[in-house]
Amino acid sequence: MVLDSDDVEEFLTKLVKVAGHTLSAEDDEVLCGVTLLRARTKTTVASNSPDAQKMDEVQYEYNDGPCLRAARLGVVHYVSDFDTEERFPEYSRAISDHGIKSALGVPIRLEGDAAAALNFYSPLTDAFTERAIEAAERFAAEVSASLRLAVRIASLTESSADMRAAMESRTTIDLAVGVIMGQNRCSQDAAMSILKAASSARNIKLRDVAASVLQSLGQGPARTHFE
Repeated sequence: MVLDSDDVEEFLTKLVKVAGHTLSAEDDEVLCGVTLLRARTKTTVASNSPDAQKMDEVQYEYNDGPCLRAARLGVVHYVSDFDTEERFPEYSRAISDHGIKSALGVPIRLEGDAAAALNFYSPLTDAFTERAIEAAERFAAEVSASLRLAVRIASLTESSADMRAAMESRTTIDLAVGVIMGQNRCSQDAAMSILKAASSARNIKLRDVAASVLQSLGQGPARTHFE
């Protein structure tokens, strides 16, 4: 599947479809998805159907459930019957109203602050046997390496974007300081003080004040030139 997939998302989608099918029975179509927790976000990065995505979103709404706990605590969480489940009563009632009677959350080992879980939902009670849970754990191990790579790439991309934004902001401020120095025949420190005072008085960001100074010259927005 890795070789036949164009990217990590496609691979994970294929894998959760296989995982859901493997744990399903003739009278039980198991929904499957992968939840990724990063910073303040909760995201389903792959699912075997739109219904699986919706079931994950119910957990996100209540910020609790077997899959979220599996991701956060790093241990398997199994609910055999939501009608009798007492660990998260509000969520249990909500998910049961969607026709889900049992669910399984299996942690996916990641690095750093990220956490994840492989999620399974069934309309039947007692849907997941000990053998099924062992199979789910094997699938979670398969997901782990690919998801670790995806998170690492995403972190590097975000860091690069943050650095670029910071450099562009710094360019705008430095150019505005130069303009103020020329207009007022003052030092760099004095020009920066003028810019900060304007930012404080108008209650807008320093970069936005600097941008307005440059716009007043009629030369268009400042650009940062990267090699």
